[in-house]
Amino acid sequence: MLKDIQVLNEKETRGGFGEGILEAGRRNPNVVALTADLLGSMKLQAFIKEFPERFIQVGIAEANMIGISAGLTIGGKIPYATTFANFGTGRVYDQIRQSVAYSGKNVKICCSHAGLTLGEDGATHQILEDIGMMKMLPGMTVIVPCDFNQTKAATMAIADYTGPVYLRFGRPKWPNFTPENQVFEIGKAQTLSEGKDISIFACGHLVWKAIEAGRILEEKGYSVELINIHTIKPLDVEAVRGSIEKTGCAVTCEEHNIIGGLGDSIAQVAARHFPIPIEYVGTKDTFGESGKPEDLLVKYGLDSVDIVAAAEKAIVRKKK
Repeated sequence: MLKDIQVLNEKETRGGFGEGILEAGRRNPNVVALTADLLGSMKLQAFIKEFPERFIQVGIAEANMIGISAGLTIGGKIPYATTFANFGTGRVYDQIRQSVAYSGKNVKICCSHAGLTLGEDGATHQILEDIGMMKMLPGMTVIVPCDFNQTKAATMAIADYTGPVYLRFGRPKWPNFTPENQVFEIGKAQTLSEGKDISIFACGHLVWKAIEAGRILEEKGYSVELINIHTIKPLDVEAVRGSIEKTGCAVTCEEHNIIGGLGDSIAQVAARHFPIPIEYVGTKDTFGESGKPEDLLVKYGLDSVDIVAAAEKAIVRKKK
């Protein structure tokens, strides 16, 4: 039951990355960290202290960082290229496409400060298109964990996965509620509650907002199925299909443009296998702006009340 999910604490998902890469480095001597002048923001201090010879400070030269990372894989290294999500995808998309994705290089592109919850840095940094950009690259795995613990687990897991990965996480402190020592399975969705009236699919920070919304819906008498789609690609098609065939309607929730993101991936499954009413919670073909993270989620329609409204609308559409 959603009401039984307990918040352990509030921590930054980027902090989970910092702990995860340190543990990955301890387990695998081939793990190397690179950053583009953002070691503090990316929480790399502990990794650098323990493995100074396995850290490369590239400076404000993100394209070079991707190129160096691709080259390191030829020697068997597992490079974690780190920066803000805007700089690690939009600024260097050509280098990722040509040097990493096209040749299937084992590069882990790990990016923080994604989405509206970046907050005061504003629209130029709040990338809301990166999931779509990265999932369209052939062979690219796209992961968007929901909290500190899951980000740590995902960061460790991708070291054992062969192939290019985009790992997306955020800046602010956020409810941390998944198990501390979980095993992260790439491509396997996490069902947080089972229900029969509405399927809610969420990723990243909006998983917690979906939990809040699900609790409200349950109080209203609805049976809610909530699934954390932490891996956008490869998508757990069987989990999505099984859920929508049971509930007959869905809501998708993401801190991203509704064009090209998680919602489109869910809709594609529905269109191919079991067409249903779907409502989207995400930004609506717009850039963000400077503001406090929670205020921005409210203004742009990504809060728990927006998920509740979307779910009720989808249920009404199903009944028609």
